[in-house]
Order: sequence, then structure tokens, then C-alpha cells
Amino acid sequence: MPKRALVVIDMLNDFLRDWEKVQAAALISKTNELVRAFRQAGAPVVWVRQAFKPDLSDAFLEMRDKGTAITIEGTDGARIHSGLERHADDIVIIKKRYSAFFGTNLDEVIAAAGIDELVLCGVNTHACIRIAAIDAYQRDIRVVLASDCVSSYDEEHARVSLAYMDGKIARVAGNADIIRSLNE
Repeated sequence: MPKRALVVIDMLNDFLRDWEKVQAAALISKTNELVRAFRQAGAPVVWVRQAFKPDLSDAFLEMRDKGTAITIEGTDGARIHSGLERHADDIVIIKKRYSAFFGTNLDEVIAAAGIDELVLCGVNTHACIRIAAIDAYQRDIRVVLASDCVSSYDEEHARVSLAYMDGKIARVAGNADIIRSLNE
């Protein structure tokens, strides 16, 4: 049986505030369902969020080139949405690029816990979720994409990304299947 961790990526105020309220509420609710299931199973929950300096000196090229100031450190926009069931002792990793692995200590966290399977959820499916899944796969870590808990502002690219990854880089599964496998 694999040792699993749930990795929740970029469920941040700056990303969720512009979404339709019903869509954001459903994503938060489904994510909380998985968070509770992982906690009940004694499996770690890792929160990954991006945050950049106000001058964007640590932001990725497109943000610097366009002057896109989102998820700025110390602002409400860079905080994990308050509707999510995060505990004070949960691991929080701050990233500066799409991948949860690039320039972070996620590798060390996974190794220390003996994790060999990651369940990924969060936003945006076509960008940060996809790149984290690919990076995990390249590290020989099994990946499950929680289809009920990933979303994107770009629905077409999200759909294409899930179809591309399913059965190759990752397994796409709904919450019911993921929770059932946690309890086996």
C-alpha cells in the first residue's frame, strides 16, 4: 500500500475571489472533504502557495514582463482561502514558479515522510497542477489528480491537461475513489 500525502496547491484568495461563488464554494468544499479524509487516515496534508515580493523581483518572467502583481507576500491575496480547513501544524510551502517542487523543500518533506504517492488538488489545472504532477512523475512518485478538487480559469486547457496526464503521468480520480483507497 502506498504512503500518500495530499498536496493542496494555490487555493489562494487572489485566485478564488474572481471565480463564480458557486464554483469556488464547491471547490473549497470538495477540497475540505479530502483534507478531512487524509487527516482521518493519518496521512499528511501539505499546502503549497505562491507569494512574490511587491517589486516582482522573484516572480516569473511573464509576471515581471507584464507587471502582474498577484499573490504578493503579506497581502490577503497571497493567503490560503479561509474556508479551507488548514491546521496550524500543517506544512506550508511557498513557491515562486508553477511547480511545487522548483526551488522549494517539497522533495525533503516527501522523503522525510516516506511518501511514494501524491494526491494533488488546487488551481490551476493546466499550469501549477500539471507542472507539479510532471515533476513528481519525473521523481518516480505516483500521482493522483483529484478531479473533484482541481480547477482552472481556462477550462479547455484544464480538460486537455487532465486527458493528457490520465493513465500516463497520473491517475485521475474523484474524491469517492480516493477516500475509498485511503480506507483500504
